[in-house]
Amino acid sequence: QVQLVESGGGLVQAGGSLRLSCAASGSIFSINIMAWYRQAPGKQRELVATVTTGGSTNYLESVKGRFTISRDNAKNTVHLQMNSLKPQDTAVYFCKANLRSSLFSRPMDYWGQGTQVTVSS
Repeated sequence: QVQLVESGGGLVQAGGSLRLSCAASGSIFSINIMAWYRQAPGKQRELVATVTTGGSTNYLESVKGRFTISRDNAKNTVHLQMNSLKPQDTAVYFCKANLRSSLFSRPMDYWGQGTQVTVSS
């Protein structure tokens, strides 16, 4: 079994910062891309940022320059540093990992349970 557990969400004023973390545990052979998504009330889930095993990153246009994704391959963790937060960043944030649980298994996506981020104006 594989588990992804997020932490670090909360309530912050506009202009503030939060750091989200996500730790993958269980039967893990290798992790490919790790990512953060978010879903605001009444909206579809959207991709916020991705990071490859080698550290290459991509970002949603609206968070470029404010958010930074990083990962620790040795600890199977991914982080999202969020600065200059805006009320429109309010959402539930989910981490996702594309990983293989064994040498002979195919890569699959695993999701965390989500963490609430609320930015007040």
